[in-house]
Amino acid sequence: MTKPIEEFEAIIRRYFYQPALLVEALTHSSYLNETDTPGRDNERLEFLGDAVVDFVAGEMLFRMYPDANEGLLTQLRAALVRADSLALMAQKLRMGEFVRLGHGEEVTGGRTRVNVLADTFEAVAGAVYLDGGLEAARQFLEPHLKELLIYILENDLHRDARSVLQERAQEALKLTPLYRVAEEIGKAHEREYVIEAVVGEVVLGTGRASNKRVASQLAARSALERLNQEGWPEGIALPSETDVSQSGSSLHTDER
Repeated sequence: MTKPIEEFEAIIRRYFYQPALLVEALTHSSYLNETDTPGRDNERLEFLGDAVVDFVAGEMLFRMYPDANEGLLTQLRAALVRADSLALMAQKLRMGEFVRLGHGEEVTGGRTRVNVLADTFEAVAGAVYLDGGLEAARQFLEPHLKELLIYILENDLHRDARSVLQERAQEALKLTPLYRVAEEIGKAHEREYVIEAVVGEVVLGTGRASNKRVASQLAARSALERLNQEGWPEGIALPSETDVSQSGSSLHTDER
């Protein structure tokens, strides 16, 4: 059951002048599709919030790194505003407990789904902006963005995760990671893919998203986080021990 928005306001430490904006931000399209509840879903606020988050992140980085070039600033901003990063911030704020979902979305794990959490985070950012202006949006977003930035820099996650994993695997083991589809979930029009990042026949990380390319990036990041914490696991088959050379990726990602 969805929790009251007053509890969510306490978590984010912001009380809305226009509570209806927050209700809208926390309303997934599936909820309205399955009920007779009046109102609108959060897709318009998500559109606005996407621009707000992008601007606040860019402005914050511009101020924090006055000597950084455009390329580095672009990499860092992209790492902050991508879907899995937004979902991490949404999880910290427990947004999944408060979003209004239809029954079908609920029972298939919508409250923990990356795209649902990321979209909801953007919608809430859009609602904060409309309710209190740009300064209110900064106050809401910057503490979470700065905390996430530390994590990104410590784990080198502003670089392309698949490229970093490949570099590390080649340097340490002379192996190239493979990416394979482990599972396809849901109907054709709302399918999600579970991708595994495999090195020497060992699954190092998994990622789940509605887009294979995004899911493979999530799998690579998961693998990198594991390597940073544990190092290379035992049991990885080295090139001389494998029957098939790992000379490239087994997954040709697309935009589906």
